[in-house]
Amino acid sequence: MNAFSPTFLSAALVTGAAFLALPAWAAGAPAGALPTAAPAPSCPALLQQNVLRLQDEKPQSLCQYSGQVVIVVNTASFCGFTPQYKGLEALYAKYQGRGLVVLGFPSNDFAQETGSNKDIADFCENTFGVKFPMFTKTHVTGADASPLFKQLAAQTGTTPRWNFYKYVISRDGSQVASFNSLTDPASRKFVAEIEKQLGRP
Repeated sequence: MNAFSPTFLSAALVTGAAFLALPAWAAGAPAGALPTAAPAPSCPALLQQNVLRLQDEKPQSLCQYSGQVVIVVNTASFCGFTPQYKGLEALYAKYQGRGLVVLGFPSNDFAQETGSNKDIADFCENTFGVKFPMFTKTHVTGADASPLFKQLAAQTGTTPRWNFYKYVISRDGSQVASFNSLTDPASRKFVAEIEKQLGRP
């Protein structure tokens, strides 16, 4: 029987066969083949890092934040700048829906973060209501600095000189702006940089 005879077409319509409406991906594909998923956006080299989450020390890939504007900040619980947690959380709450994420990295490099990871997690949540992602205690300066902070230093030419040093990373990781500890999260120049990066594709 001719595959396209009226009899065959009628039978196909009755049985619900869809030989004439194969999706484009299936043309010439072997039996049982599944559609190929669209490739995921590439992860910037800067975010190709695995770190440990503060609350439970479970490994996390920073690639999960690809395509977002990322603030990286080294934090401490016993510093004159510690109240900046409140401003950073306010920024995260305000701009999260537009693609901003704040990543906090507690550090004792300046001898002001002496507690355990659990102590730090409890302090951040109970004192400042921090909801942005936080990670375990990290070296941010010198030879022992984490790969992320070494790359941030290489890209900007500056390393954290104190707690609450801030880096703003563009969505594609190609641009990084640095801000010292004196820069309040609510300052005009800091917010302007964030909004500029959020407006970029």
